[in-house]
Amino acid sequence: MSVDLHYLWFGGGLLAMTALTLGLGRWARIGLGLFPLWAMLRAVVQLTAIALLLRGILAVPWTVAAFVVVMLSTASWTAMGRLNELWHGRRTAVLGVLSGALVTLVVIFALRLVDFQVRYLVAVAGIIIGNSMSAATLAGRNFLRSARAHSTEVEAWLSLGATPARAHEEIGREAVRESLLPNLDQTKSTGLVTLPGAFVGALFGGASPAQAAQFQLVVLAGIALTMTVTGLVVTRLAGRTPYVAHGRV
Repeated sequence: MSVDLHYLWFGGGLLAMTALTLGLGRWARIGLGLFPLWAMLRAVVQLTAIALLLRGILAVPWTVAAFVVVMLSTASWTAMGRLNELWHGRRTAVLGVLSGALVTLVVIFALRLVDFQVRYLVAVAGIIIGNSMSAATLAGRNFLRSARAHSTEVEAWLSLGATPARAHEEIGREAVRESLLPNLDQTKSTGLVTLPGAFVGALFGGASPAQAAQFQLVVLAGIALTMTVTGLVVTRLAGRTPYVAHGRV
């Protein structure tokens, strides 16, 4: 099969799968409209651009720093949009994403769990930063929802002289816990229920099963750490004011 024919067949296959998703969604009246198609089209454009960009980055190692900054900026910007209902939500989102991602990356490479090479840095950073972004959104939204649901309890704490941080302490713990549970459930079922992307990708890249498993374990531990740090930063910052959602809780 020629290269052109291969890409044509590949594109047709993706379009067929997306059409099935749209058809099922419309049949079940899920209400997503054309969003799955739009999401897939964006993914195609973005991944094509990233694939071309990574060619240059892997050839010129110092450019990886700029690429990591772009990933951090994009993740922070996305999380900012998700948490704009929180008091100082944009600042909270940025600090949460940056702290969770950077702490985890420093720990991974400081402990030499992964060789400090350009290709590994890009791969690990992409996974960690993406999960830091998700953790900021999950923890922030869980916190906001719980703070609204327990507004009378928060006001009671405040009326007794408690600080906003103390009044929101249990709400913050619950928000972080709820944001971590799906990831931890997936971690404990790894290898039995799922074969994660990092493991499969390492195998496709020519690594042995043992090497692929080691890389995946580093990724899983890194995701747990970054989500914990990000969740704690987001909820602690969000709980420092009695005005959680642009108004009294």
